Amino acid sequence: MVDYLNDNAGALTVIFTAVVTISTVVYAILTAKLVKETRQMRQAQTEPKIEITVKPKEEWINLIRLHIKNIGLGPAYNIFFDMSSESNNEGIKELIKDLTRVNFSNIGLKYLGPGQELIAGDTQLTKNFEEKINAVLNFHVKYQDSIGKDYQEKFLVDFSEFKGRREIGKPHLYSIADSLEAIKKSLGNIETGWKRLQIDIYNRQDREKECKEREEWEQRVMKPDKNDAANGQKN
Repeated sequence: MVDYLNDNAGALTVIFTAVVTISTVVYAILTAKLVKETRQMRQAQTEPKIEITVKPKEEWINLIRLHIKNIGLGPAYNIFFDMSSESNNEGIKELIKDLTRVNFSNIGLKYLGPGQELIAGDTQLTKNFEEKINAVLNFHVKYQDSIGKDYQEKFLVDFSEFKGRREIGKPHLYSIADSLEAIKKSLGNIETGWKRLQIDIYNRQDREKECKEREEWEQRVMKPDKNDAANGQKN
């Protein structure tokens, strides 16, 4: 075995060197991928992500509101967005006017923190319903992260998705809030003396009177009738 190794030392050295070289290349590739993924993960944890949606109000589904939210993990700066539509009728004009009622819709936002959500405006579908419910709006959003990197997002909002939407009853949170408000009002009336509690008090005298009446009733029931006793003696 030793003679074989001595005779083939050169070939074995070449093979070993090739294995080490290949292992080094593979390790370098894996390290580069790990560094890239780490960089992407760190970037994802610090970059903003603006989302634009329209949602009906929970307690009134005919009131549609435009929501702007930063769903990213980093703050967004210098946010500007533009709204447009392919159609141009009175309902669309009113829709765009209503949804951009708040001033930042026109001049932009300086800052929007992670998870922060703002409402740009709202519109009532009960007015110009057919024109509004068939509207398709395009949003183009531009913003920056904390190091000045530029981002752009495009959103397409189709109002026809709300066709046929119905809601039965009142949302639970609002029902609870109404009930608490009614309780608060009742307690406030009692506290200020506006209303008085109607309370029946049952004290010691009432218990003694009730016990005495019960004893008298038992005596009358248990005591034999005089007429019955007289009839019994005659028999």
